[in-house]
Amino acid sequence: MDRSALEQVFSFGSQFSPAMALGFRITLIAALAWFAVILSHRMIRAFRLFISKNLADAEEVKRAATLGRVFRYIASVIISLITVTLILSELGISIAPILGAAGVVGVAVGFGAQSLVKDYFTGFFLLLENQIRQGDVIQAGGKAGVVEEITLRFVRMRDYDGNVHFVPNGTITTVTNMTRGHAHAVVDVGVAYRENVDQALEIMRQTGAELRADPAFAAKILEDVEIVGVEAWADSAVVLRCRFKVAPIEQWGVRREYLRRLKHAFDVAGIEIPFPHLTLYPGQNKDGASPPLHLSIDVAQVPERVK
Repeated sequence: MDRSALEQVFSFGSQFSPAMALGFRITLIAALAWFAVILSHRMIRAFRLFISKNLADAEEVKRAATLGRVFRYIASVIISLITVTLILSELGISIAPILGAAGVVGVAVGFGAQSLVKDYFTGFFLLLENQIRQGDVIQAGGKAGVVEEITLRFVRMRDYDGNVHFVPNGTITTVTNMTRGHAHAVVDVGVAYRENVDQALEIMRQTGAELRADPAFAAKILEDVEIVGVEAWADSAVVLRCRFKVAPIEQWGVRREYLRRLKHAFDVAGIEIPFPHLTLYPGQNKDGASPPLHLSIDVAQVPERVK
């Protein structure tokens, strides 16, 4: 629409009384703003869908969706500010003094709203640097969970218990993303000291190979199980470690299923999964002799279910 057409539209309202003409112009500005918001949202959504069609990576598609929501929000804010400015002009309110007062107030408010400004700056760089995307499992701001929404102001996460956490972006200093690209399902298994470690490691390898051969887990496990070996000598067990390279967000399910199958395999092979042992030591005399430890049990005090 060119300038002459706009002048004709606005001059149409001059045929009415001044109040009606003013109301007509304000209504027209609001209607045009509403149309501009809808149009901008549709254009951004269409552009996002066009970009997503050319992306083979699912994570890049999620990032495009996140950026699309942010740009729609920014477009709405800009159009709203322009609309308010035009309406104030129609009402005969000078914008210059308002802008000057807003600058003074902005400086005063800025000191009290530093955290809010920090939230928006941090949120912008979180999105720009692609640190967080919707659907990721992250730890940030002292909370952990699945990212449900990202804005310039906050990150909304839902944890395993279903609790929803709103974390201001300004409080985020470190982001731990557990579902970026791929993940590792790390499994630590304890066996008794008297067991053959090599035999236990071989059973772990075989169980991992069987798990990956299962059609239900073939797409989730990206590589063969990696047997790390002996991780530690614990108080009651030799700790053996292995890990799987898995698709994002699949590490927990793969780990649980592997432990279930490994428990059955150890039971079949007769390998003991130890529990804490306690040795009672009565102490020694000065000459090095150890007195006998006498234990007495009153059978009458023993519950029937134990007998």
